[in-house]
Amino acid sequence: MKPEIKKTEFGSITTADQTFEHDIIIRLDGKVKKRKKKLSKAIFGTSHVVSVDEIKEVYEKGAEEIIIGSGQYGELRLSDEAKKYLKDRKCRIELEPTPEAIKHWNSSKAKALGLFHVTC
Repeated sequence: MKPEIKKTEFGSITTADQTFEHDIIIRLDGKVKKRKKKLSKAIFGTSHVVSVDEIKEVYEKGAEEIIIGSGQYGELRLSDEAKKYLKDRKCRIELEPTPEAIKHWNSSKAKALGLFHVTC
């Protein structure tokens, strides 16, 4: 079951039962995992650009969309290769600053994955 996200502040995100002080991934089964930023940092030197290697770790077969919270100020972006990987799998991409992305997450009826960046 998809967990509801209650709020986000700079440096944290809160679901119905837990506050996380790091970026998170939400799987199709509703499990919340820590984002593996090192996969993107190794390629781009920053975790503000999501690499195709990282998106391959996040993506799950059957996902209709991925909702990406790009940070409190919208700094995170997808690499062109990551966008292509998702589009080739017919997975819609919703990329918005994290406060707006959590509204989309909570209202989405799609089989969705979540990636939420909690700083800038």
